Amino acid sequence: MIGDVHGRYDLLRQLMRQIEQHSRSRKDAEKLHVLLLGDIVDRGPESAQALHYLHDWTKQARGQHMLLGNHEDMMLRTWRGDARTFRAWMRVGGRETLASFGLHIGRDDDLYDPRILRAVRDSLPHDLMTFIGTWALTARSGDYFFCHAGVKPRVPLDRQSKQDLIWIRDEFLADESDHGAVIVHGHSISPSIDRQHNRIGIDTGAYHTGILTAAYFEDDQTDFIATEQVSAS
Repeated sequence: MIGDVHGRYDLLRQLMRQIEQHSRSRKDAEKLHVLLLGDIVDRGPESAQALHYLHDWTKQARGQHMLLGNHEDMMLRTWRGDARTFRAWMRVGGRETLASFGLHIGRDDDLYDPRILRAVRDSLPHDLMTFIGTWALTARSGDYFFCHAGVKPRVPLDRQSKQDLIWIRDEFLADESDHGAVIVHGHSISPSIDRQHNRIGIDTGAYHTGILTAAYFEDDQTDFIATEQVSAS
């Protein structure tokens, strides 16, 4: 499981090489599945490159899975013509993503110009947007439940809302109850792996720390891999 990439294609490629090295030491390496927890785009400088890489990878090999993050959701809503979401997206890293596709957005006043929104939609490749539109909200394996942000406490896992799965933060992070599975998530940055009895957070702020983190699960074994040494907290 790979945490929030946020436009750091360089770190994604580096981490993938480390995962490949790690998998070669496992006896069932051919059964390896790689899951990304969302927020591939925004903030960092290479969102387009990261998306193209993942898109090409899924066409060439099996075993990779992407979950939708709140930043991809805003990107999709913008591509579908939601002007309000477009303006919100520009405040949280959308400008950097568009620049990676060759479109540079100027003044905030321009965000209210319908022609700018049309230019934004035209700059986002249809094949990549369709690809993102296929990303799931959740995945589960044994005692682990995977999503981007977290879950609403005391709501069954099969009844979680999209809003909570990609946006929830404080209410989830502060809750110590049993969620019915260990929740593996990104979205909320911590200086190192945030391992609690009911959840594991692996967003180590790659876009500004240079540390992109992955977690490996097999039976009762858990390993952590990072572009720099990250210890569990």
